[in-house]
Amino acid sequence: MLLGLLTLLAGIGQRTIWAPSETFTASAPADAAAAPLTVIDQKLRTLHGGTVKISVQGDGNFMLATGRPDDVSAWVGQTAHNTINGVSEDGKSLQVEHADGDATAPNPAGSDLWVSTENASGELEYNWTPPADGDWSLLLASDGTKAAPASVSMTFPNDTSTPWAVPLMVIGGLLVVGGIVLGLMSARTQDGEGGGSGYARRARARSQAQSSTKATMVAAGVAAVVLAGSGTAAQAASPSPQPSGSASSPAAKDGTGSPVVLEAQFRRILEQVSSATDAGDAAKDAAKLGDRVAGPELEIRTQNYKIRSQVGSYEPRMPVRSTKLLTTVITSGRDWPRSVLAVTQGEGNVVPQILTLVQKSPRENYKLMETTPLQPGTTLPTLGRGGTQTLAPSDKYGLLYSGEEAMSGLADRLTSADSPFKDKLVEGSSSPYITDTLSYQAEVVKAGENGNFSFTHKVVPESTVVFRTSDGGALVLGRINFGFEGTPKAAGDKLSIGDDAAALAGGKETTTGMVLSFAESMAVYVPPAGSTDPMKLVAATRGLVGASFK
Repeated sequence: MLLGLLTLLAGIGQRTIWAPSETFTASAPADAAAAPLTVIDQKLRTLHGGTVKISVQGDGNFMLATGRPDDVSAWVGQTAHNTINGVSEDGKSLQVEHADGDATAPNPAGSDLWVSTENASGELEYNWTPPADGDWSLLLASDGTKAAPASVSMTFPNDTSTPWAVPLMVIGGLLVVGGIVLGLMSARTQDGEGGGSGYARRARARSQAQSSTKATMVAAGVAAVVLAGSGTAAQAASPSPQPSGSASSPAAKDGTGSPVVLEAQFRRILEQVSSATDAGDAAKDAAKLGDRVAGPELEIRTQNYKIRSQVGSYEPRMPVRSTKLLTTVITSGRDWPRSVLAVTQGEGNVVPQILTLVQKSPRENYKLMETTPLQPGTTLPTLGRGGTQTLAPSDKYGLLYSGEEAMSGLADRLTSADSPFKDKLVEGSSSPYITDTLSYQAEVVKAGENGNFSFTHKVVPESTVVFRTSDGGALVLGRINFGFEGTPKAAGDKLSIGDDAAALAGGKETTTGMVLSFAESMAVYVPPAGSTDPMKLVAATRGLVGASFK
């Protein structure tokens, strides 16, 4: 009975006074080297299962950003940084690895790479939960020039299982009961020893010994069953820690195959792009486009503002809206440059408009490169919204034509009515962009009594972007430079240009010749290899970007 009571108390103690804490906290060592950036490795989030709580204390303002591990690494680049990547064996200290490099970095605040950011002043308490499937790292920084906060602690869920508690309590209880039974049996034996023959006494002794042995065997068997069951329950209740990435495929571990931006992240980017273009359009000031518009769209809008400041009737560029968002097309490729598309039809958009945004490098934000209205009656080919493949312009794998061939074919088609691509690249009957362009060029030549006119359409190779469509084909977007050149037929002949071109050329008439330049933003659908269908013009627009006299 005494042994049973001690065993029982030992089992109860494991559940009470000796029970392990539900959490444990590890802190970064105070002597860790200072650095402008601190990376918290993705494996710490799942090191012990459950939610990890992070506590940061620092001087002034700082931020904690969430991003894919490869994105965080790419943004950090060659900057000196610390990486918190483990916990000491005693669970009291965070393991910190220092990497030398550049002493400062740009301010990471506002980077499009971050899915979310937490801004704080002085201190921050943060529950680390993933924004989506896959692995996620954290970046801690002040402003890129000051040292990142050094006081960092992380609280992890602890293994609170006590696999021996139940078996000890059961065994202890059995021993107590067994002690009581044996005590009663001993008392009865002593009462019976006063009478009966010696033979009877020996028989009772054998019977008692057998009963005692059976009781002991039963107790041992019950204890073994309880112990095995408790061990199984403990394993189910307290999963063992998994190494980083063990439950994830290689694609999930580094983000490969995942869309480069999440939907909420994309909407935030698109809203900032829309706000910047709204500000520029309203003030007719390209400087207000900030760092959100570049490439062909920046050039077209800059010239549009200049013309509209002098010609009030000149049509403004179609506004950029973040709503109504009809669809998004997001690449799953992890390399840079990265391209994404949005199709919107908000206020002022007569037809849906394709917005092409490009992020050239990790530390640059996405910029609006082109706005291309869909041709009336045209349907955008289906593209994977969960992340689609982008192809090199020269890549023809699985396609009837490569992106380069598609844009070159379109340029030739716009230049010559007898182009060999006449039947290989078509447009809808209600969206005659190619037909109208050829008709306009022919009419100008025919009506040019005083001048000789020529037209060219040349692809800008670096602007070509190719997305794989769901049917195995591709959507090709890019810019074509449309050149319009005129020369007087005889000495003294004059050529006149419109008010819009005059705003850029500085005059309306010339006796030496003139050159007009337009930027054409185009989108072409290319069928998959083996198809008998022609390519189709999906979206197109042009804007005057230059005018000069020879």
